[in-house]
Amino acid sequence: MVQSKTPHNTGSTTQAGIPAVSDRNSLTVGPDGPIVLHDHHLVETLQHFNRMNVPERRPHAKGSGAFGTFTVTEDVSKYTKAAVFQPGAETEMLARFSTVAGELGSPDTWRDLRGFALKFYTSEGNFDLVGNHTPIFFVRDSMKFPHFIRSQKRLPENGLRDNTMQWDFWTQNPESAHQVAYLMGQRGLPKTWRNMNGYGSHTYMWVNEAGEKFWVKYHFLTNQGMEFLSNEEAERLAGVDADYHRRDLYEAIERGDNPSWDLWVQVMPYEDAKTYRINPFDLTKIWPKADYPRIKVGTMELNRNPANFFAEIEQAAFSPGNMVPGVGMSPDKMLLGRNFAYADAQRYRIGTNFQQLPVNRPINEVHTYNFEGNMWFEHTDHRRPYVPNSFGDSWSDEEGTVDVSWENDGELVRQAYTLRQGDGDFNQAGVLVRKVMDDAQRDELVETVAGSLETVMEPVLSNAFQYWKNIDADIGQRIEQAVRSVTAQTDQQPGGDPQY
Repeated sequence: MVQSKTPHNTGSTTQAGIPAVSDRNSLTVGPDGPIVLHDHHLVETLQHFNRMNVPERRPHAKGSGAFGTFTVTEDVSKYTKAAVFQPGAETEMLARFSTVAGELGSPDTWRDLRGFALKFYTSEGNFDLVGNHTPIFFVRDSMKFPHFIRSQKRLPENGLRDNTMQWDFWTQNPESAHQVAYLMGQRGLPKTWRNMNGYGSHTYMWVNEAGEKFWVKYHFLTNQGMEFLSNEEAERLAGVDADYHRRDLYEAIERGDNPSWDLWVQVMPYEDAKTYRINPFDLTKIWPKADYPRIKVGTMELNRNPANFFAEIEQAAFSPGNMVPGVGMSPDKMLLGRNFAYADAQRYRIGTNFQQLPVNRPINEVHTYNFEGNMWFEHTDHRRPYVPNSFGDSWSDEEGTVDVSWENDGELVRQAYTLRQGDGDFNQAGVLVRKVMDDAQRDELVETVAGSLETVMEPVLSNAFQYWKNIDADIGQRIEQAVRSVTAQTDQQPGGDPQY
């Protein structure tokens, strides 16, 4: 049989690998006549163009990322058996940074929460840690999450963002106070992604080889130093370079200035959670370091930019449900809701088999009884697509208590967390304002919040003043005075001809 020779044509091809005659000229009846439908290359080009966008992420749409390594430098094996956290382990990983509220084309430097999503390609499967650049969040029940995101998006009647809408949501949900105080302070405007910390935010479980359980919080502390933008700098950059943070990360790695973060964890003995004065599973709260000091684990370094942004960043899919042995969930209501929502969003956004894409594929071999679906392209062995069967195919059949579990006893209810001694919604926000911020930061906070409230309508405006007075009476009073003074000046401006 005569084999086809390798063509010498160095031009483009169709997606079937067939040489494409021209990427400039359609097939037409004469040079001035109509195009013809049997121009396959034109038809394929237009068909693909119509379908080249995937739906953007609903939150965290705008972002970028890079690949790197995570190296364990300490010994935390007494807390977890996870291979990724064993002494000396080095794991390839991917990091994606993002804003929460903005769309794909929005400026990087808007005041917003920053996503801090990590995927570790471990020997035991993919481990995802999907957090933010602050250790807390706005709400603590996943039922509220869609409402929160909608309040940060755009009004249905005109497609415009609206300060009244977001402040209305925040003031109607006092649990948001701690995160709002973070957002309106310096951390709402990180200078670059390289100059911000990252947090797992939720409480997770660690289990060691002996089966002992611990509660854990992840803190990735930047080695570049925490730096921030002023309101004026952020506004200028939003107009001059809307991709400022994306560009900064890419160019830093290109020139060999690889950013790194040290991973530290707070570890709480399992039994402590039952009586600790703060609900340790409340996503709006931190654990004071005086009670649970940070313990160093290792270092994450980003050292490789993506070869193709769409394939490796836009199609990267993260889920808190990706837990390896030795790591598990907690009773955190937000975490348990995200366990479902994130992977489901990726199946809608990218496709049923998104985990077969190279950026999402684990490095270890996959044996799953989930079969077919759109874009299924993995070759499988001759196993039957069901278990049990009579042909000796391997499958899992463990019974009994799982190691990453916790006990619970009670009726099914729809109810908020039981309050503990230190669980007031405004307590930690007040500590942040009074004891963590200095005078200059408090002045900037008042200016930022007052500016945000200038266009807010009543009764939301008065609710916002009271919200901040509940955080700190003095700061709340200063914010009200600042807004009222601007309003009074506006009211005193002479009116013009109503026709103009």
